[in-house]
Amino acid sequence: MPQRPLRTVITLVTAATASLALSAGPAPAADRPVDPKAFRDLVKAYVASVKYLDEKVALADGYVPHQCSSDPAGHGSMGYHYFNESRYGSLDPAKPAALLFEDGKDGRRRLAGVEWIVLDSDQNMKTSKDRPSMFGGQKFDGPMPGHYPGMPIHYDLHVWLWKQNPSGLFDRWNPRVKCPAAPAHTGKTDTAHTGMTDSGHTGKADSAHSGRTPTAHHGSSGMAHTGSAGAAHATR
Repeated sequence: MPQRPLRTVITLVTAATASLALSAGPAPAADRPVDPKAFRDLVKAYVASVKYLDEKVALADGYVPHQCSSDPAGHGSMGYHYFNESRYGSLDPAKPAALLFEDGKDGRRRLAGVEWIVLDSDQNMKTSKDRPSMFGGQKFDGPMPGHYPGMPIHYDLHVWLWKQNPSGLFDRWNPRVKCPAAPAHTGKTDTAHTGMTDSGHTGKADSAHSGRTPTAHHGSSGMAHTGSAGAAHATR
């Protein structure tokens, strides 16, 4: 295993200490108790997602790529969502419902974060009594509309395990993650994430990557990431 996972675990524990302590109250961080289970769960999530550094493994495990999502207000991006519907509702740190990828300088997709998705029980965005939490009481965002046609109203929680986020470990937007520029002839936005626009990769359609149509995001102008089964990215 490369050295990066060990370094990241150390960084992760440090970041988690700050994030969880800040949510505990106004006392100095050194004096705030932090739930040890939250650390164990974060490390469990990190170790479970190591294999998804290889995008091909994510595809083989049923994660379907969708567009790259950015905030037009300039708060950052979420990257490319790879959704696995069979894991919706999971609160298991080792079983995220989505993976967040970004384009690397070498043309390969790089894992940046993971995400948990829980469907809203009453499908009413005006109520939130069933809002879940993980990692020491970190509450999910939402409820919100689906991010592609057919996706129900849901809650979600982003955790930036593989790309340091200056806005916070659990913040929705990461200013260090970038999406490709949207085509000049389009101006459509994705209504699923408030204030979000989508742009994505284009390539030859291939069922090994996705059983969905390229325009998987509702109202999106971007195209889903596609390519050959043997090479997860078309430009590799």
